[in-house]
Amino acid sequence: MSAAGRIRFVLVARGLDVDLEIEQGETVALIGPNGAGKSTVVDVVAGLVRPDAGEIALAGRTVFADGRVRVSSYSRRIGMVGQEPSLFPHLSVLDNVAYGPRASGSSRSSSRTRAHEGLVAVGADHLAHRRPSTLSGGQAQRVAIARAVATDPALLLLDEPTSALDVAAQTEVRAAIAEVLVGRSALLVTHDPLEAMKLADRVVVLEGGRIVEAGPVDTVLRRPRSGFGAAFSGLALLRGTADPSGIRLADGTLVAAAEVDAAPGSSAIAAYHPTAARLIRSDAGPGEGWTRVARTVDRLEPRDGLVRVVAGEFVVDATVRAVQVADARVGAVVTVGLPADEVTVSPARPARRDGSACSVWRRGAAPTDRFGTSGRGRSLLACPEHVGGPAVLPVGGRGHALP
Repeated sequence: MSAAGRIRFVLVARGLDVDLEIEQGETVALIGPNGAGKSTVVDVVAGLVRPDAGEIALAGRTVFADGRVRVSSYSRRIGMVGQEPSLFPHLSVLDNVAYGPRASGSSRSSSRTRAHEGLVAVGADHLAHRRPSTLSGGQAQRVAIARAVATDPALLLLDEPTSALDVAAQTEVRAAIAEVLVGRSALLVTHDPLEAMKLADRVVVLEGGRIVEAGPVDTVLRRPRSGFGAAFSGLALLRGTADPSGIRLADGTLVAAAEVDAAPGSSAIAAYHPTAARLIRSDAGPGEGWTRVARTVDRLEPRDGLVRVVAGEFVVDATVRAVQVADARVGAVVTVGLPADEVTVSPARPARRDGSACSVWRRGAAPTDRFGTSGRGRSLLACPEHVGGPAVLPVGGRGHALP
């Protein structure tokens, strides 16, 4: 069985070099910092933005390759839901949902039947004869979801579908999404860890235009290997060298860990939740299974009713009382305690080399010694750090596929 989505492309202007696969029936959550290119990935898959090179296939059908668009956006069997529902104001809810099937050639009767089924799936069939202007934000977004699935898309694209809603509406819309995702394939862009946990099978982290981490939701959220993965899940990271009993930091400090999944002596990262760390008295005993280390406080920040204490490479979320007792002030030395059973050690991901993802050389300008081609007579896209290895790709027209 072919994948629901095979997405490999380079987009020079936005610094993107992406290699992503979505299996049949799988929901992949795409996360990353603002400006990482998540929405651009969605637009490229939908055919709204044309990449410079690569290959995109949906449900076994190649829609972009060799610098050419092979299938237009409206023929790709894509369902899209963005932050805003964007319903047609002059149509009823039922006709909004029926618009897709009707535009695809289905009869009026068949289109309305499919629209009604979509509204039932998201719990909005009672809204069928209302106009969009009379709907709440959550109701309108559920209608948008029904409209997206009414055409039976090969891939559903969800670009932060709950970010513009209040908490109550977010809960309703997530439930509607969960209902329609059963048996479907989807790419979900989100900034919400709860949304990823409830809706996704796998998480992919996009940073600096590259996919830097990917894996099952539980693995990425519990044992992140990227800075953003840790921030997304609320974890703090320590970097150092793996040791059989934990991780050794640059200054030689050994931080004990209950789980070590990295070869001794290799580069590694340790993850823990800041609320697991403690500010302890300097004269207190280390305690069995605890790491005790002195660090200078760099900054104090309010954090959801607690105080975040950043002391060197350690992060502690403590109560106001604990901060007072420890006399934790910027510039003061505090003792941080960290229990081994709250620390996990994993291999560090390879560091990405500095520099832009790709460069474009015009005719005759590509250096032969670096990429093995002069590029005479054509424009070339040179990607020394392409995910599949160095690549030189013609911009436009037919040429080499990504390696």
